[in-house]
Amino acid sequence: MPKDSFTGKEIPKGTGHMYVKKDGTVYWFRNQKSEINFLKLGRTPAKTKWTNFYHREKEITKKSKEAQQHGKNTGNNKA
Repeated sequence: MPKDSFTGKEIPKGTGHMYVKKDGTVYWFRNQKSEINFLKLGRTPAKTKWTNFYHREKEITKKSKEAQQHGKNTGNNKA
């Protein structure tokens, strides 16, 4: 099953829209909401709160911040 190019959710068989650009790039959309947000409004999936990409990006930044803070607190290097 293809995944929605904007939200990252799987598209059930027999539903959805396929958009093909002139250069051959194929985009799949689960519904008109994601299609309009991506094509017409030009929104970035990582900045749109209701997408899977937003939540994945948020987890990655959260983990990297925790790793940086943890690394700073554990080092007792004195010169």
